[in-house]
Amino acid sequence: MVVLLLVLSVVVGVLLGRFFGKEQRWAKFLLILSAGFLIAVCLNEIFPAIYNAKVHNIGLWVIAGVLLQMFLENLTKGFEHGHMHHHSEKAILPIALILGLFIHAFIEGIPLANEKDLDSAYLQGILFHNVPISFVLGAFLFKNKKFTSYSWAVVIVFSLASPLGMLLGTYLDPKTYIYFLALVGGIFLHISSVIIFESNKNHNIDWLKISLVIAGVLLAMVGHMFHNH
Repeated sequence: MVVLLLVLSVVVGVLLGRFFGKEQRWAKFLLILSAGFLIAVCLNEIFPAIYNAKVHNIGLWVIAGVLLQMFLENLTKGFEHGHMHHHSEKAILPIALILGLFIHAFIEGIPLANEKDLDSAYLQGILFHNVPISFVLGAFLFKNKKFTSYSWAVVIVFSLASPLGMLLGTYLDPKTYIYFLALVGGIFLHISSVIIFESNKNHNIDWLKISLVIAGVLLAMVGHMFHNH
């Protein structure tokens, strides 16, 4: 069921991007909403879990996650932040970008190995995160409203990245999950921070952005409260 949800989150996002991709503000809204959700999941779920595990120097893995995401963004050119303009003149996405997105999603899937709890805040964070990224992906791949075999191949590869990470996780020692969770915590922290704190035009207060971030945080907090009860 977890695998199905992961695949569906990508497919739903891609289809939304396919039909509503010309409205780039929708991608921006979804990204900001998901950033609020992710930052809440990091601070309320992921970080308490990794620090309560009392693993020596676990914070270094969080930092490694931040640095890893910085490296991956060198490949994706900020695609996961909705920055499509770097690739708008090309007919197909470069292999480096696809590789960057795949590695990102693959690592996220590793801590989900043997996950059965559909109320898991970490799982919900990934699902919530997948939709806006997939929206941007769908908007780009199907910008000419054409369903090509290449486009669907990219969607399939991306949708299977996290499930393949889960599969690898089943072969790893469960004691290693905490390290990958810390790594993903750093990735989430970086992505959400960049989306939330990207400079506003003329440095004016963007009340819509603030409202969307708060809405994302509240959504995550509702899930947090229900999960703990």
